[in-house]
Amino acid sequence: MTNITVYNTKNAYIGIRIEGHSGYADAGADIVCAGISVLAINFINSVETFTDDKFEVDSDEEGGLIDFRFTDIPSDKSRLLIRSLVLGLRDLQKENKDFISLDYKEV
Repeated sequence: MTNITVYNTKNAYIGIRIEGHSGYADAGADIVCAGISVLAINFINSVETFTDDKFEVDSDEEGGLIDFRFTDIPSDKSRLLIRSLVLGLRDLQKENKDFISLDYKEV
């Protein structure tokens, strides 16, 4: 199962941790993992390309880990990007509840 934690403050999402492989199918054929990866990687690339916001990201492909955190208050552009990411992950989770858990953590 892929465990996703969205970190938020009172006003905004400030990070996300994605951990584990979904187990939907064998590696290379797992469309659930592929969907999660595409959403997450596109989000990180978009923040890097379209904003000046600073962030930290740790990843481990073998362990299925992506841990992303803004290092300062995110801009409006980044807030929209991370809201879009969470929307996509939430929709994916609704259709694949046995393979994805999605939680929110106030920090």
